[in-house]
Order: sequence, then structure tokens, then C-alpha cells
Amino acid sequence: MWKSQAWLLLLLCLAGCSPEPSQSQLYQIYQRDSLKVGILHGPTSYYVGIDGPTGFELELSQALADKLGVKLELFPSYQLDELLQKLQSGQVDYIAGGLTLTELRKGKYRSSPAYRWINEVLVFKQGNTWPRSLDDLTDTVVVVKDSSHAETLQQLNLDKPDLQWLQHPTLDADEILQQVVDGNIAYTLTDSNQLALNRRFYPNLSIAFTVRDNLPVSWLLADNSDDSLYAVLIEFFGAMYQGGELIALEDRYFGHVQLFDYVDTLVYIDAIEQQLPKFKAWFMQYAGELDWRLLAALSYQESHWDPKAKSPTGVRGLMMLTLPTAQQMGVASRLDPEQSILGGSRYLHRMVTRIPERITMPDRLWFALASYNVGWGHVEDARIITQRQGADPDKWLDVKQRLPLLRQKNVYQTTKYGYARGDEAVTYVENIRRYYDTLLWVDERQQAEQRLELQKQRLTEQLSIEILPEPPQDNN
Repeated sequence: MWKSQAWLLLLLCLAGCSPEPSQSQLYQIYQRDSLKVGILHGPTSYYVGIDGPTGFELELSQALADKLGVKLELFPSYQLDELLQKLQSGQVDYIAGGLTLTELRKGKYRSSPAYRWINEVLVFKQGNTWPRSLDDLTDTVVVVKDSSHAETLQQLNLDKPDLQWLQHPTLDADEILQQVVDGNIAYTLTDSNQLALNRRFYPNLSIAFTVRDNLPVSWLLADNSDDSLYAVLIEFFGAMYQGGELIALEDRYFGHVQLFDYVDTLVYIDAIEQQLPKFKAWFMQYAGELDWRLLAALSYQESHWDPKAKSPTGVRGLMMLTLPTAQQMGVASRLDPEQSILGGSRYLHRMVTRIPERITMPDRLWFALASYNVGWGHVEDARIITQRQGADPDKWLDVKQRLPLLRQKNVYQTTKYGYARGDEAVTYVENIRRYYDTLLWVDERQQAEQRLELQKQRLTEQLSIEILPEPPQDNN
């Protein structure tokens, strides 16, 4: 159906002085049965996760390929220059990478409709002198070469000739932020969403001030007279907006990182180093079909990994189980950390199985976590309210907006299970998502360091064998 609509758009676009059908970009896409996308590596667009390639831009491009009924062919790169060359030579149909639509880019390329908006913020290390404006800067601002931030600084430099800044030829945005944390770079300019993602790992990154706000983010297309793909993109993004798919996708990747707690993040990272090793083996042993790091993140939200934790309502232990739940899960002692982890895992798996099968991951998991906190009955009440209000009861994004209504008497008195602190359940799930992301990053970094150390040991052993003296020869 959509494919036929796209062909209709193609015919309309080809009217008049447009290129011949055999030369149009959309025609070529259908002829080769693939959409070729240059995609920029990075946490805001595309990266290789625990289950393979993932990312906001990847899913958005996959949605377009699915609408067109063709395969998605990716051309990943860490360098924007490389992708721009591929775009100009026709090797890719467009570039996706969370790219800010700057005046310079508008002059050189065509762009899709904007699908996100970001702020450009000046970043420094927490504890250093806080610059309140460009006039307060005492050192050089370092940005990625040929980035939108370089263009911003170039424009600012016209009015402020004393502004010190440079473009780093090799570091990407994440690496520059790490250099700020390490104290090797004093300031950088970055996107607000890039900063939000990195603060989960580097809480010492602080915003000095906003340099530019409400900037559009778009895909880049070659600047030519071929409107075939451009027309499709207008319809595609319009449908994504109207159907709520774009908002849901943004919430999946960025919705849980907007709230930032400096002290909590510092304490959590320290707990990963100090407390988690005591219980890590049990999280791994009893995680079942779930990622052990998710189970550990849930436990931290519940008890901060304190096996003797106790709430005023009587829930206890690492997984903060009620006495009836502990008995149902076969837990004899809630204060025994191994039993508590086993019981918590069993209970979370039970919650997952109660979610209707038509609800897919990751929404299925967020519903299960909310149920762990507030009970499946209250979550189901919120889903019914969501449906009554014309939203999708199978989408976490829609239901989490209605869960707080369970505190309101005029609402909860119409539900089966009544009053609930639904707003706390929403915060609960979002916290676990942030803790999980941070633990993923820390654990993967530790694994990489261990692999590197093992390689060094093997290399040392190999070298020591090679330089062993030859045994003396027997002349007899």
C-alpha cells in the first residue's frame, strides 16, 4: 500500500522538468531493492549494543526502509567527512547521524524535515570555576573538526575575536567529553542530548550555559533537482509524527536520561565498584532470560545493594520483597542476599509473563518493572484509563503519562484496584533504565580492560618463551 503511494509521489515529482524515471533516486532505490544510508557512529545515532547494532537513527532509517518495502543497507563511519563524500558521489541516499541543520549545511545539502530539536551547551568539569558567559572563559574551547559546533564558534568569533577555540582533528564528541572529565580539555561545545547520555557515565560534566537553543536535527541529502526521495521523506515524517511513532522512539532512547541527579550518579558509580562485586555472581546466576545487569539495576533501585535494607512497610532485603511474595517465591530468609536475588528474579519473570504477549520489548519490560513496584493490577488500571482516553494501552510512553492519575480520587474510584502512587512507579522505571545503561557501560569497559590485560599477559609470556637461552649442546 505505502509502496504504491510512494510510486504515485514519484510520478508527481517527475512531472515537468524533473529527471527521467530511470534516473530518479527513488526509482534506483526500488531497482536495487535497498535504501543506502550513511550513518554516524555514536550513542545518539548508531552503535553496537549487547544484542547487536542499535540506535535511534538506525531504527528510524529501518522504519523508512520498511515503509518502502526495501532492505536497509548501512554505511557506518566515525567521520562525517567520509559520509559527506559518499553522499556527494551517490554511494548513499542520505546521511543520518543526529546532525544539526546549520546555515552552512543548508547551503551545501538538502535536508529532511526536522525530527528532533536540541540545544548547544558549553560544558566544563564540575568543581572548576563556573563560566557564566563567553567572556568568563579562561582556556580553549575544543570541538570536533567540521562539526556544527565548529560552525557556531566560527560565527561567535566574529563578534568575539578573543575567543580561543580549536577543532580537534581525530577525537569524536564522546572522546572530547571524556577529555574534559580527565582535565585535559577545559571546555567543549556539545549537543544537549549528547551530554545527557554521557552524564550517566561522567556525572562531573556540567553545563556552563546554553549557547544556542531549539536547533533542528535532520537527515542530509545531496543538493540536486531530484525530489523523489525528498517527497517520500515529507510523507514519512508526517506519518511518524501523527502516529506517535517518532515520540515513542525518542522516549525509548532518550526519555529516561533527561532527569539528572549529580550526587546519585556519583554514589551509584562508586557502588558499582565497591558493593556490586559481592553480589555479581548471584545476579548472573539467577538472571534467567533477563540481562543480569538489569536485575542488578532493579536491586540497586530497591535497596542500593544493602542486603539488610528495610522499608517502613516491611519489605526487606536486596530485592525488597514483601513477606507474602518471598514465601510465594520460595525465599526462606529475605535477608539472605542469594535467596533475595533468586526470589526477586523469579518475581520479575512472573511479572513479565503476565504482560499480554502482543506487547513487545522493551515496552513489555518497562510494564513488568512498573508491576514489580506498584503491582500488575494498578498497571492494568492505568492501561484501561489510557484506552479510555484514546491512547495506546500497549505503549509504555502512553501509559506512564496516566499512571500518576491513580493518585486522583475522581480517577482511582472508577478503577478496579483503586488508589496507587503511580507517579512513583514511573520514576522507579526511569531510574532503573538509567542505572541499567550506566552499568552496561561500566561492565563493558571493565571487560575491555580485562581483555587488554589478558592480551598483554599472553604477549609477555610469548616474548619470554622466545628469548629463553638455548640449552647447552652435548659435545660428547
